[in-house]
Amino acid sequence: MSQSPRTLSRRFVLRGLGTAVALPLLDVMSPTRLLAATSNGGPPPLRMGFFYVPNGIHMPAWTPQKEGRGFELTPTLQKLAENKDSISVLSGLTLDGARAHGDGGGDHARSVAAFLTGAHPRKTNGADIQNGVSVDQVAAQYVGDRTRFASLELGLEASSQAGNCDSGYSCAYASNMSWRGPTNPMAKETDPRALFDRLFAGQTVKETRRAKSEREKYRKSILDFVSEDAKRLHAHLPIVDRRKLDEYLYSIRDVEKRLDGAEKLGLTEEGVPDYPRPSGVPQELSRHSDLMMDMVALAYQTDSTRILSFMFTNAGSNRAYKEIGVNEGHHELSHHGKSEHKQAEIAKINSFHAERFNYLLSRLKLIREGDGSLLDHCMIVYGSGISDGDRHNHDDLPILLAGGGGGRIRAGQHVRYKNGTPLCNLYLWMMKQMGANADSFGDSNSVLQGLG
Repeated sequence: MSQSPRTLSRRFVLRGLGTAVALPLLDVMSPTRLLAATSNGGPPPLRMGFFYVPNGIHMPAWTPQKEGRGFELTPTLQKLAENKDSISVLSGLTLDGARAHGDGGGDHARSVAAFLTGAHPRKTNGADIQNGVSVDQVAAQYVGDRTRFASLELGLEASSQAGNCDSGYSCAYASNMSWRGPTNPMAKETDPRALFDRLFAGQTVKETRRAKSEREKYRKSILDFVSEDAKRLHAHLPIVDRRKLDEYLYSIRDVEKRLDGAEKLGLTEEGVPDYPRPSGVPQELSRHSDLMMDMVALAYQTDSTRILSFMFTNAGSNRAYKEIGVNEGHHELSHHGKSEHKQAEIAKINSFHAERFNYLLSRLKLIREGDGSLLDHCMIVYGSGISDGDRHNHDDLPILLAGGGGGRIRAGQHVRYKNGTPLCNLYLWMMKQMGANADSFGDSNSVLQGLG
């Protein structure tokens, strides 16, 4: 460490063999590295995120009856109770690009392809895919150069770039919601260990391979390679920043331990010894999701990126959720035909997803940044491009906006818009908060009001 903590750069990292560990926002860091910073100091950077759940939602268990700040949490939203003051429920928003417009079936593929683009994707299962540019990638054009990663695309199921996945629509539509260009979907990272390595890997391939080999040989933590640099920095920091650094380094080591645990299958009922798994993806969806949410928190905390998207599963996913007692496929259940049993099972899946999202919000709220929490400096959309899975309708969508937006969002309220209000109006508002100079996006017809 060669810099004085009085002038510590926001881009300062702890270095070791093939490893570069970015730091969280510390009080001693120069404000000139922060978004909208001035000579008198500036606020922490604003983060943007989009989290997608497939197959619609059981709306009676989602939509609050009351509007404003006095709304009551519905059964599904009850999973977010501890973060109620940090979420806004937005009813009445519509995704017109996901409608058929003469193209027949394929609502699932269209719902995710249009979710961040607002475009109507060309119906094809060949190479001639055509969509719009997604809002996250537009925002990345404005702020992506301020971080190591312009954006991150994440999920729990891998992306596909070819094949027929929904009534003649390419799998590229059904499994990707981030689009760099009309023909360029952004594939997701689904392996938490691979993502961890991306966030904390060394500066060259050769160094990274050597460091990885050393860690595997001696079972060392990433932090073991930067410990000397961390000690030198720690000794010169004020007490408050020492505490922040300690908490951050603890969270990294904790994630590492759980990643190591995720690579073991454990003893079978017959007592067969465990053995290494071929990847870092846990079998249990809840553990997989929580590890990925840990990665999201670390990516935001270190300012490695300010923009990311996350798909819980791909559009039309027929995954069964046996760990919560749902043995039937999600897609099949979504075609409930008003069956009380199927709707109850869908509500269980919806609650499971909401609980996993709540885990992330709670992590972000615990991380202190500036005069508040990391969650205070985020604006994160959670929802689906389909409302009722049985009707395949794309109006009155289940949409949440989480975080304080750096003081721009009056969270803790239910806002009901006129049914048919474009979802892209919300995106246009978000883009402007990120500094994007745009007058329209997708099918927007104005900037969404009522958020501040």
